[in-house]
Formats: sequence, C-alpha cells, structure tokens
Amino acid sequence: MSRERFETFKKALRQRQPDMTVLTDKVHKAQNISAILRTAEAAGIGHIHMVRPERGHLVYHNTAGGIGRFTSQTVHDTIEDGCSALRQQGFTLYAAHWSDRAIDYREADFTRPFALIMGAEKRGLSDYAAREADAHLTIPNMGLVESYNVSVAAAIILQTAMQQRTAAGLYERPVEEDDNYWTTLFEWMHPKMVKYCRKHNLPYPDMDEDGDIIPPQDERYRRPFD
Repeated sequence: MSRERFETFKKALRQRQPDMTVLTDKVHKAQNISAILRTAEAAGIGHIHMVRPERGHLVYHNTAGGIGRFTSQTVHDTIEDGCSALRQQGFTLYAAHWSDRAIDYREADFTRPFALIMGAEKRGLSDYAAREADAHLTIPNMGLVESYNVSVAAAIILQTAMQQRTAAGLYERPVEEDDNYWTTLFEWMHPKMVKYCRKHNLPYPDMDEDGDIIPPQDERYRRPFD
C-alpha cells in the first residue's frame, strides 16, 4: 500500500464524528440502506443504527469497495431498543418527519451530539419514533410530491450537518491515537487479514510507517504470507 493511501485513511479516521449517527426505522430496501451508508461515510459518520424490518432480512448492497467496513452498523430488533440505546449515549433525536411541530431542517443544531431517524419507505416514521424525537425536521420542496426518497432526504440533511460542523471546526478536533484508533485503521486497510485473524482467533500483526503488515514470526500466520 502506498504511503499516500495510508495517510488518506488516517485523515478520514481523524475526521470521524462519533457524536453524529443515523437510525433507520425499518428501512428495508437494499439500495436505500446502501445509499444511506455511503452518505453517512461521506459525512464522517463511523457507525449507524438500523431497526430490523418486520419482514425479511436487513440487507444492503456491499458497494463502493465494501463501504460497510468503513461505517459499521448496529441492528436493533425494535425502534424502542434503538432510541433507548441512543438516549443512553447522550444523543439528541432528530426525526425526518412532517408534523405540526416540525421545523425546517436548516434550523436544527447539528453541532450537538445527534442521531437522525429516517422512516421506512412506505409507512414513514413509526408512531413511537415520532413521539420520542426531540424535534421533527422537514425539507421544503416546490413540487407536487409529498416527500423525498428516504436516502435522498438523509443526504440533504447530513450535507447540512456536515456544513455546520465544518464551520464549527468539529472535523479538526484532536483525536487520540489509541488502541481503538490503530485497530480501526488496520481493519480498514487489511480486510483479508482481519478475516483470517478472526477465523483463527489471532491478534492483528503490527504495521510499518506505510501501513503495510510486518510479517509476524509466529507460524500461525504463515498461510496469509505464503
């Protein structure tokens, strides 16, 4: 791996926003989940939350070089579980939802820790999520359609969140290069070795200054380097 690519990965990791996330409320279409993941990663979100749909499996297209490995996911069985987990982490809950108490999404303060709740494709936001949300956000439109596609709406809102956070300098916050930082960086850069280590219950090898793996002397690692 080139040093330039290694530095690109390090910069992206330093700009991750641990106090910004998304919670999908039973969104089930693979293309929408994939698009939301791509948008979240582009905005610097390292982890999103998803509520399992009532029918079928929660799947997404593993596109763009395996975008799922750059933005990990927690799947909740219910919206109650998802909202509770985020509350415990101190997130303000913003829901993309029209109501009498809704505000223009541009009026929201996205510099505070927040989770953006996006409703399902046909049914929209669940009643529980609507009640639990601290604020409802709407996106103005000049046409005849009632709302944007869920992934498009998420992209519009997260782009504004990114602009607010950029202006506030939140992407320039110092990051401690601790064990979690280097573990995440290794997992981004060496997915095949990660899979091998997990399968054989082995610790990750060390990396050199260019991000390349330093071959360990332990014979248990022999096969990946053959």
